[in-house]
Amino acid sequence: MKYLIASLATAICLVMVLALKSPKIAFTGETPISEVLLALGDSLPQHARPDATANQIQQGRDLVFKGRTVDPDGGKSKYISKFYTCTSCHSPVKEDPSVASFDPQARLEHAEKNNLKFLQGSTFYGIANRESWYNDDYDKKYGELVKPARNSLAESTQLCAKVCSSGRYLEDWELEAILAYFWNNQLTISDLNLSAKEKTNLESGTDREENLKLLKSKYAVKSPATFGDSPNRQGLGFEGIQGNPSNGKKIYELSCMSCHQDGGVSGIAFTKSKVDFQKFKRSIGKKTDYNLYDIVRKGTYAGQGKPRYMPLYPKERMSDQQLEDLRAYMEQEAN
Repeated sequence: MKYLIASLATAICLVMVLALKSPKIAFTGETPISEVLLALGDSLPQHARPDATANQIQQGRDLVFKGRTVDPDGGKSKYISKFYTCTSCHSPVKEDPSVASFDPQARLEHAEKNNLKFLQGSTFYGIANRESWYNDDYDKKYGELVKPARNSLAESTQLCAKVCSSGRYLEDWELEAILAYFWNNQLTISDLNLSAKEKTNLESGTDREENLKLLKSKYAVKSPATFGDSPNRQGLGFEGIQGNPSNGKKIYELSCMSCHQDGGVSGIAFTKSKVDFQKFKRSIGKKTDYNLYDIVRKGTYAGQGKPRYMPLYPKERMSDQQLEDLRAYMEQEAN
């Protein structure tokens, strides 16, 4: 009997110790995932700004959306770029139905449903939850500039400000403000599509290492970037792919015309006139800025007195199928 009581007491003590070591984790759907990661034993990244002020976050938002803000002296800051703002290429909101995968067609349908643009750059929503940037093939475009940027959100932001936007490097306070805005624009638990069982496991506070892996499997920690090629025979298009003009119309409206419009960031405005579509049709296979395949897959470069340029679309941002869809729409409208 004494042995039984002693064993029972030991078991109770063990349960209490385990409970102290693994306190329950409380969260709601609106909890930023960094808070849950921290509770599971992860550390904050270098770019984390949990103590950012409301003023810093607002300054960062202004810089992202408008390219300038109120500076520390109360005046107007200089524009980061005379040609672009961050949102010329990057959406500030959730743009993928699933934050764990990259499906350009699902993203296009989400853009149409939510009145969003279909842009080349990764969304800023959850960019602070990524662990690398300018990934994969971006070293083909930016070379050595990618090295410090790939594992640093701060350096990535500076690269984008100076080179991608044909602008200037950010001052320290501006960079701090943008990082504050990014940190305030995190993914939340509701974005991760956790099952009821997964939520229960997370809340229990046990198996923290496994739950940490689980949580990070529910969202992309990097944006893949695969640079595609034009078809070998542009006149025939991509082999085995039949274009869908109705899908191409969506791409033309949500992608091409998001920049190429009156008042847009491009100096060239597109219309839905037959003349414009005929120009695209005639340019297939030729060395011209209206060559649909080359302009999407290779883009253009700033320089030689042309600070405005066309960023390319990686295959994860526009697929070969979508490119054929866009061509099919343009050729349909050219006839």
